[in-house]
Amino acid sequence: MPVLDPVADRSALAAVLADGTTRLVACLCAAWCGTCREYRETLEQLAAKHPELCFVWVDIETHADWLDDHDIENFPTILVQDADQHARHARFFGPVLPASGVLERMLDARVLGDATVAAPALREHLLG
Repeated sequence: MPVLDPVADRSALAAVLADGTTRLVACLCAAWCGTCREYRETLEQLAAKHPELCFVWVDIETHADWLDDHDIENFPTILVQDADQHARHARFFGPVLPASGVLERMLDARVLGDATVAAPALREHLLG
C-alpha cells in the first residue's frame, strides 16, 4: 500500500482505518521542508515493505488543527498508533532521525513495547 494523503486518498484511508485492526504510521511534516521531502521516499519504501500498516503523510501546515495542543518542532515527526488505542494515545509520537533504518526498527513491536504516550487524535481526524 502506498503512503496515503489525507485529502487525495480520503476514501481509501477511511476504508483501511475503519477495519479496526490497522496500525497507523503517520509522518507529520511540512511541504517546505527539504528533509521531509527527502524522507518521503523512505516512507514510501517502508509502506511497500509493510502493506499491513497504514502509512499517511500529513502536512502540518495544511492540517494544523489536527494536532490538538501538540507542537511539531522537529522533522520528521512520527506517530505510531494501534487501532485499539485510545484516540489521544500512541505507541510512539515524536521526531525521528531521517535515516531509513530508524523507523523500520521502531515498527517492530518489541522495540515499541506496550507503553503509550500522549498524542494528537489523528486517527479521528483521518476518519472524520
